[in-house]
Amino acid sequence: MADAAAISPDLLPEKFSAWFEGRGWSARAHQLEMVAKAREGRDALLIAPTGGGKTLAGFLPSLIELAERPPPNTAPGLHTLYISPLKALAVDVERNLMTPILQMGLPIVAESRTGDTGLSRRQRQRVKPPDILLTTPEQLALFCAWEGARLYFENLSCVILDEIHTLHGSKRGDLLALDLARLQQFAPKLRRVGLSATVDDPDVIRRWLAYGKQDEGEPAPHESIALVRGPAGAPPIVDLLLSEGRVPWAGHTAKHAMDEVYEAIKGARTALVFVNTRFQAEFAFQELWRLNEDNLPIALHHGSLAAEQRRKVEAAMARGDLRAVVCTSTLDLGIDWGDVDLVIQLASPKGASRMVQRIGRANHRLDEPSRALFVPANRFEMLECQAAREAIAENRFDGEPTRIGALDVLAQHIMGCACSEPFELVAMYDEVRSSGPYRDLAWEDFEQVVDFVSTGGYALKTYDRFKRIVKGLDGLWRVRNAEIAQRHRLNVGAIVSPAMLSVRIAMGKQRAGRKIGEVEEGMLEMLDPGDTFVFAGQVWALVAVTGTDVLVSPATNRDPKMPSWGGSKFALSTYLAKRVRELMYDQEHWKVLPADVREWLEVQRDHSLIPEAEEMLLETFPHQKRHFLVCYPFEGRLAHTTLAMLLTRRLERLGVGPLGFVCNDYAMAIWALKPMDGLDLDDLFAEDMLGDDLEAWLAESFMMKRAFKGCAIIAGLIERRFPGHEKSGRQVTFSTDLIYDVLRRHQPDHLLLRCARDDAASGMIDVARLGQMLSRVAGRIRHAALDHLSPFSVPILLEIGKERSPGGAGEMILAEAEEDMIAQALS
Repeated sequence: MADAAAISPDLLPEKFSAWFEGRGWSARAHQLEMVAKAREGRDALLIAPTGGGKTLAGFLPSLIELAERPPPNTAPGLHTLYISPLKALAVDVERNLMTPILQMGLPIVAESRTGDTGLSRRQRQRVKPPDILLTTPEQLALFCAWEGARLYFENLSCVILDEIHTLHGSKRGDLLALDLARLQQFAPKLRRVGLSATVDDPDVIRRWLAYGKQDEGEPAPHESIALVRGPAGAPPIVDLLLSEGRVPWAGHTAKHAMDEVYEAIKGARTALVFVNTRFQAEFAFQELWRLNEDNLPIALHHGSLAAEQRRKVEAAMARGDLRAVVCTSTLDLGIDWGDVDLVIQLASPKGASRMVQRIGRANHRLDEPSRALFVPANRFEMLECQAAREAIAENRFDGEPTRIGALDVLAQHIMGCACSEPFELVAMYDEVRSSGPYRDLAWEDFEQVVDFVSTGGYALKTYDRFKRIVKGLDGLWRVRNAEIAQRHRLNVGAIVSPAMLSVRIAMGKQRAGRKIGEVEEGMLEMLDPGDTFVFAGQVWALVAVTGTDVLVSPATNRDPKMPSWGGSKFALSTYLAKRVRELMYDQEHWKVLPADVREWLEVQRDHSLIPEAEEMLLETFPHQKRHFLVCYPFEGRLAHTTLAMLLTRRLERLGVGPLGFVCNDYAMAIWALKPMDGLDLDDLFAEDMLGDDLEAWLAESFMMKRAFKGCAIIAGLIERRFPGHEKSGRQVTFSTDLIYDVLRRHQPDHLLLRCARDDAASGMIDVARLGQMLSRVAGRIRHAALDHLSPFSVPILLEIGKERSPGGAGEMILAEAEEDMIAQALS
């Protein structure tokens, strides 16, 4: 990184210097450094805090280059492409970018293009592109599948990737990286610019962003990406809310503190109230309206709302008409609302990086601290919030591993390239390997992807519909016909929304009867036929899943194997989990915690034990005529649920008779007919459970079919939309289930089955994290054999009762149960 003091302000043309001076500003060092790197033709990653002029720094070199074009404009066409992860952010940045353009009178046209852009404007942009185009990864994938894409992008000088940390670690990022490699072929001198406020390891982002293969003896491609850092800015002020000086033992909605949350909103100009799920958003919004005697303008914003409703809320925020918005991750990213002066996080943040991003929505001024208020919903969340608060103060973020590109995404990209222009196989392989996630792609895998796009694979090659690209006499691959190209363009993108399943009462011979509600597929994917679960306040036994119907039968006298929950959709980050375990073990550190939480930890220490940070506590005890095994890995609900499913299989074989389990982000509880004190714990938690046990479970579960459906949609084997029609979720599921069964029988090594297995192992059951946890605790399991429940176990045991007791009467029963459990734990 260049010495900021050595960068001359003379880098700015006089018109730009005058504009900064006229607003009472001076160009910041990192903004000047970005201009200097651009003049050297260098790619760059800028890491700067929110409010530090990061977006302007990304655009400044392009504005200068465009302003200095000699008249008449030379090199007509698109000069700069800005990619945003959110449609709303692209539109917001367009509005902000027009301010310097208009105030300086620059002869520059800047326009946005998203899925919401009108048809006439999109058609005009294709014929007469603006100088600067602001768009999304999905629109870029569509651009790259156009005929004439090469001509459209041949004069492109710069691509700016905003909030790059949210893009690189996903299939969406894989597709974007491939499209960047395509653009680099069209415009070899293209500069790449990444912008972010929250990056723990810049080299991970630089490896993703870099172009080119690494040859032996040559510098790594990411070393060509200049790293530019902005100033640290004022540290945020993060407070913890203690409702009436206490923290509940259990719960996940923070209902106990809503009065104080409302008072905090009254004391702010504008507040963003962040939650982690849509359920929590609806709940918090209703509670705040119940308390809203002052008739404050409070709005709701989450992904299930209609786009028009979300836009109304965003427009009202931009005008300063709202006092508060209850929102999910839909407002995590950098939309600039200057009136926001307080960010409230209801329940735990789950990650330091996410929380820094959310805190950055307040103030948007570098020299003034942002204000945030954490509202923990229970005592474990208090530990998590304190750990996150300290991580933010130290400016430490959650790290992410380098990602390997997904093959279903590559299949979609190959298809898009063929729709644009014919390609030669070896040249395409070299181009693909020049993108970060695919740098180590084997030729055999690449060939298999091309074969899949051209035939569907060995088991499907007799079906004409799967022949989408063909090899011509000239040796080049091209799309088979115009209709197939059109169908592909209607289905680009790597985001697959979860399908909803209808829960219906089974009527015999697996016929569907009365509908009792809807659930997302993911809720039931870990259950086998015969397993019991809670839904709509009752216990049901799973009969079958047929198409998009979940067939169930009443199981009123049985314990539910898996209670449902309203917990976070985000996993507790590995980094934050480690800090929570360290805080929990360090008794000197407890003095920063509220008195009742300190007492809770002390009683746990005296009645059971508290493990070291790299150990795992496992407790066994009797409770209400059942025998419990409770362990505390602190690895997130997803990994815990997978662990519980595999452990119950092992316990069945040992004759223990497990009846059910429940999980949260911190702990996992299994209850059984027989005591579990005498088990060989090292053998029970051996890493080999991720071998045959995992394979057998995956083979029997609905999870693989769900993962396969997502891969089939992304790879283009199944289309969600085609000219004049859109398939229903039922039609898509039916189609993919049929193909899945065919491939399982006739080509078990099919490309999409491999992709589905990888997706299930990572995104749905978090095998990698579970494997790391099992390795960490091998030989380090601390067993506490107790005669009654412990303080730590109360929250997880209350999760069981919570699901069994719907309605107001249920809340009274639960309150009594909580008092009884706490009394036992403290006795």
